[in-house]
Amino acid sequence: MSAVESGGFGVRRANASEADTLIGIDAIAVEGNGERQASIRRWCRQGLAVVAEDASGPLGYCVVEYTFFEQGFVTMLMVAPAARGRGVGQRLLDDAASSCTTAKLFTSTNVSNQPMQRLLQTSGWSPVGLLHGLDEGDPELFYLCRR
Repeated sequence: MSAVESGGFGVRRANASEADTLIGIDAIAVEGNGERQASIRRWCRQGLAVVAEDASGPLGYCVVEYTFFEQGFVTMLMVAPAARGRGVGQRLLDDAASSCTTAKLFTSTNVSNQPMQRLLQTSGWSPVGLLHGLDEGDPELFYLCRR
């Protein structure tokens, strides 16, 4: 897909050599979170990361895995702070839904993450559950995208 398509950016699979670039746009990894950095490297090495980019470079990335009850699960959706509000998250979610190999695609976000909740609701995802105990004092909301 060309970078000049829909919205002036394209979406493609990231390769293993791009892990450091994705770390550079990830608001948590760039602060030195070693676990997030290791996850990004693993996702890129395993071919699980999809990157949105324009002529200036990466704008965000998304990871779908199939370890959640053998269903698709958006493990990570990250949009670079400077690229937010441009439809990058929506485009990455659309790509995840269209490439998902199972009938159901899930994701989750903390109750405190209002921007992600708005994005999911605007994108047509349905809330399906609430889980306490992962992040103390900040329950996890689960969402479903029926394809």
